[in-house]
Amino acid sequence: MPVPSTANLNLNLSLTELCREGLLKEALHILLTLYNAPTNFSIYIQLLQTCISKKALLEGKQIHSHINERNFEFATCKPLQNTLIRMYDKCGSLVDARQVFDQMNERDGFSWNIIISAYQRHGYPHEALTMFHRMQPTGVWPDQFTYPSILKVCAEIRDLEQGMDFHQSILERGFLSDDVVANALVDMYAKCGNIYKAREVFEKIAQKNVVSWTAMISGYVQNGFCDKALETFKQMQSAGVKPNSMTFASVLPACGKIGAFKQGTDIHQIIMERGFFSDVVVTNALIHMYAKCGSIHKARHLFDKMCQKNVVSWTAMIAGYAQNGVLDEALRLFKEMPKRNVISWNAMIAGYAHNGIVAKAMEIFKDMQLAGVKPNSTTFASILPACAKMGVLGQGYTQNGFVEIALEAFKQMLLAGVKPASTTFTSILSACAKMGALGQGAVIHKSIIEEGISSEVEIANALVDMYCKCGSIYRARGLFDQIPQKNVVSWTAMITGYAQNGFSKDALKLFELMKQSRTYPDHVSFACVLLACNHAGLVDEGCKYFNCITDSYCITPTIDHYVCMVDLLGRAGYLEATLNFIIKMPIKPVAVVWTCLLRVCRAHKNISLGVFTATLLFELDSKNPATYVLLSNIYAEVGKWGEVQKVRRLMKDKGIKKIPGCSWIESH
Repeated sequence: MPVPSTANLNLNLSLTELCREGLLKEALHILLTLYNAPTNFSIYIQLLQTCISKKALLEGKQIHSHINERNFEFATCKPLQNTLIRMYDKCGSLVDARQVFDQMNERDGFSWNIIISAYQRHGYPHEALTMFHRMQPTGVWPDQFTYPSILKVCAEIRDLEQGMDFHQSILERGFLSDDVVANALVDMYAKCGNIYKAREVFEKIAQKNVVSWTAMISGYVQNGFCDKALETFKQMQSAGVKPNSMTFASVLPACGKIGAFKQGTDIHQIIMERGFFSDVVVTNALIHMYAKCGSIHKARHLFDKMCQKNVVSWTAMIAGYAQNGVLDEALRLFKEMPKRNVISWNAMIAGYAHNGIVAKAMEIFKDMQLAGVKPNSTTFASILPACAKMGVLGQGYTQNGFVEIALEAFKQMLLAGVKPASTTFTSILSACAKMGALGQGAVIHKSIIEEGISSEVEIANALVDMYCKCGSIYRARGLFDQIPQKNVVSWTAMITGYAQNGFSKDALKLFELMKQSRTYPDHVSFACVLLACNHAGLVDEGCKYFNCITDSYCITPTIDHYVCMVDLLGRAGYLEATLNFIIKMPIKPVAVVWTCLLRVCRAHKNISLGVFTATLLFELDSKNPATYVLLSNIYAEVGKWGEVQKVRRLMKDKGIKKIPGCSWIESH
């Protein structure tokens, strides 16, 4: 082995020192202008790592060329090749990374891990899976660095079945004790909709760190279990694990979604104590939370105090005003923005659309195009529901008119060269479903097939829902059976379709199949099952399913579940049992529960319980005309016309007008 010359040693030392100080351009200048070349491949690795830290792709390519031209013997050095792949990956050139990978004569686990991770991070999940499956036949087995990347892929494409296979492989190879692997499993299960399995893995983590807790909290929020997210956040604090910025950014949306203002302010206090008040991501989450909870002034106070606002900050504040109906201030703030981009415009369009001011939403949509800002899929995802909202608010359009407007916006999207995203298709299918526009829905279905995305679970779910709501139950079932990876939304949509179209027994059979498929039902699934039992008068089955909500799945029943049970028991004539059920409710019965009981009292002509129930409703809301009408009709059913007149006079004296659609039973 030749001994390096003094000049080469000095060159190596100079380059090492410059890399240590981050002076890449100076190091590169020396490398490219001197005749001598580094005699140690580790010098090139240091140079490439400096390129990674500075995201310097051009300089990285120059170093790569220098290796090929001046030190060709290093070109086949495995550690150097791995560093080249990593440099190209981190600097954004996946094509070059793959080219270096393909040129390697021999690859180790590090080589495969880098390329799999690169494909995953650059948004090519299927290519990452392909590389994973190519790796094992070469004699290289996955390790604790491979599994986190491949589990992220499963999470991204919502492939629960393959994720469970990887889980089994992790168990067999003994990597579950690795915190990073376990955390990735929690995240995968949560994103694939199996929150119960996510919790099971989470509980088995011996030393839960901040990433573990944050993954679990985020998973609960993503799956709609906001109460559980807040409960887990408290458990995290009790365990002595300190939250980081990602934890706060994950838990605050839970407060916003359920209007948990008190919990939100408590978390705000913790943020102040922990010194995260200057973190832009955390402050943006706080603005969003306060706006969602209706405290727009607190949101604005935080916004005004921010030293550095990014586009998310402005968008959060604008959206907050819009969500709270303060559209003038939203528009004023929008005009003050230092620089508007497509996200800013989308916030304004969505704001007006969500408040039912569809004409203004469409006007801003046109202004956006005139300003030279190209709409994206999110823009159209706001415009299409806006068209549907016209129908809901009855703004003078015929039902077919709404769908035509939505379809016209959809055509504009295609003409603008914007490829429809899944959310765009689901929005327009939702519009068709609301209007019962089966023909137009079928046209959109054809477009989906042409795009080759009919197997995507979100799209398939929307198609099933549309066909169910349009009464085409058999076509819905045909599509449902073709979904390769059904999630809880898929099953629930089909169960709901059966229940709403009078196929109660089919709904219950499908629910049992859902449980057998390892898909865990959520609160919506159970509400649909109880609806099916209600329509078919299946009291025993309904009671069984209601009890297993808590006993088997640890889900806290909602008001919707209680109302279903009150209606089910009441319709069957078990009025005393119905009253006892309401009295024993763990949460305070709200007006809708008592109104349901009042309706069944009318159906069974039970005056005494009807009067008792109406009295309670008057205490809760003495201005609700529906209570007076129902009580009057109960009296009328049994011929007590004097009492009917008393109720009508009481209503008149209080200045309460009968709402349209509530009919009096005429006296004789």
